[in-house]
Amino acid sequence: MPKGYIIGHITVNDPEAYKEYVERDTPILEGLGGRFIVRGGSSEAPEGALYDRHVVIEFPSYEMAKAAYHDPDYQEVVKIRHRTADSRIVIVEGT
Repeated sequence: MPKGYIIGHITVNDPEAYKEYVERDTPILEGLGGRFIVRGGSSEAPEGALYDRHVVIEFPSYEMAKAAYHDPDYQEVVKIRHRTADSRIVIVEGT
């Protein structure tokens, strides 16, 4: 079964307030089967806009990745990210 991934490209506008998002999203997404495999670190964008942070969360399946993103508890925490950062999130099926 193909794995699923939530991939986020994020520019944080309010680092202090964004900390609450990170503290709250981690246990929710890990509890739903996610494993953070990229979280920050050095990056470059040879094509397109460069965001400050990049996050890749791996799930056992694409369906589990979609369910985790749409989970009501996670969606409540997403409101913090929307207030404190600009982001682009995609859910993709892997190999």
